[in-house]
Amino acid sequence: MTTRIDRRTTQPRAASWPLAAAVALALLAGGFTWTGDAYAQRSGGRGESAAELDWWPVRENVWMLVGAGANITASVGPDGVFLVNTGRESDSERVLAAVGDLQDQLNAFGKLDVALPERGGAETRSRMPINSHPPPKPIRYIVNTSSLPHNTGGNEALAAAGVTYSGGNVAGTIADSAVGAAVLAHENVLVRMVSAGAPFEALPTDTFFVDEYKLSTFFNGEGIRLVHIPAATTDGDSVVYFRGSDVIAAGDLLDMESFPRIDVERGGSIDGVLEGLNYILNLAIPEFRTEGGTMIVPGHGRLADSADVGYYRDMLTIIRDQVQALIERGMTVQQVVAERPTFGYEGRFGSDTGEWTTEMFIEAVYRSLKEE
Repeated sequence: MTTRIDRRTTQPRAASWPLAAAVALALLAGGFTWTGDAYAQRSGGRGESAAELDWWPVRENVWMLVGAGANITASVGPDGVFLVNTGRESDSERVLAAVGDLQDQLNAFGKLDVALPERGGAETRSRMPINSHPPPKPIRYIVNTSSLPHNTGGNEALAAAGVTYSGGNVAGTIADSAVGAAVLAHENVLVRMVSAGAPFEALPTDTFFVDEYKLSTFFNGEGIRLVHIPAATTDGDSVVYFRGSDVIAAGDLLDMESFPRIDVERGGSIDGVLEGLNYILNLAIPEFRTEGGTMIVPGHGRLADSADVGYYRDMLTIIRDQVQALIERGMTVQQVVAERPTFGYEGRFGSDTGEWTTEMFIEAVYRSLKEE
């Protein structure tokens, strides 16, 4: 069964649409198609597995992969692939196929070539056009923005398909030195995954315990920062900032389809989510009337900008304050749920079925405020 997305619900807001459209139209002008289904029909691609997911261009080298249980942010360029989250375990094969298809198509038009310095004098006279391109580099880094399964499920398969390059002659002198992609996360993600019995091969390989972690060198032409947001949807949440592209991967702090999935058992809280959203708003720079500017990739749903984050933050602040007032009146969690403090927003973000319902969200807000 092919999973598709409705373009009407996944397009950025009006003023930010030209940014994504410009990238898409530029690639389409060269014969490029980013939808896996169309590519599979044209060239056979990597089979139907890649056709079940869709790429959405964000800005520069940064793309958003939709359909794997959670949005996956990817920086794809000459240095290889940098992934933020890995989706559900059951979607690993399709994610790998989709990444490979995107690289193949970008590489066909020279989008992954390393820029060479200009030559002068006689050196330029014998240069001939080059119609072939070196094979694209593999997945090199993976970031988990939390320990929740829809963000870490594909770790084992995607990391095994990637490569960590060793320095010096290590790879040539130690036969078994080759390892997969590095998996980066806050150390609380590692603790939670170990406690849950995750396979060793799926665990983060590099963790940090301070406020932020910077990739040691530029990757695909830009700096990348991981910033820890304590006690948000879990106690190991991070946001990822691509400085050159001006894109923020927000993880589960921002969900354009539902109320945030706060896991109190894993250290989550409503106040932590609000702190994270305020951090994103402080970091982002909007264009005219808060449209466009810094683009934010949510954990689920369409691409967002500062206006979306501000609306989401304000909504959660109102709900938090209403639940707090009901707690101060001595109400139980069942009574608070019956009061429906989310009523004004249920048409857009509420749900009575599925993995995360409105009632579960209200209970999580209640518990996190009571425990504080």
